[in-house]
Amino acid sequence: MERDLSLRIVLEQPPVGVDFGLQKGSGNHFETVQAQCSNGQSITFDFTVRVKGDDSHSSLPNFLGAYVQGPPNGRFVYLDIGKAAGQMDSVWSRRMKISLAISWELIHQLDASQGGLLDVHVAGTGKDGSPACATVKPLIDWSIRLLYSSTNSPITVRR
Repeated sequence: MERDLSLRIVLEQPPVGVDFGLQKGSGNHFETVQAQCSNGQSITFDFTVRVKGDDSHSSLPNFLGAYVQGPPNGRFVYLDIGKAAGQMDSVWSRRMKISLAISWELIHQLDASQGGLLDVHVAGTGKDGSPACATVKPLIDWSIRLLYSSTNSPITVRR
């Protein structure tokens, strides 16, 4: 089984004046896309990955695509920060690692919802006031975000 999966990362209250972007590609062959300069409000990144594998209980989803990093049993995406996001006058040059710890159960729940995406909310600012970076901890919790076109009102369904 292979299919596309729509994902959204919501970076909550990142420091003002810092650029953040989604990393597309890896190694020396990557670019930062959807770069946005923070005004202190939440920043949203929407993207699609492919999910492949046997959806039995013994198998984990294998995420693939231009945004996906890491080994099959530990996939993640990067958010680039400051200089890493192309903001050359920034004092920051960081990346944030966001785990794709998404179960088959959650994917099946999304399919049953007949529309929507999976989203995750992460803190944009560290305890010291600088941009949050490295691996997001505690482990993040992806959830279903239903999108109803008739009202444009999103509804979050926590698992």
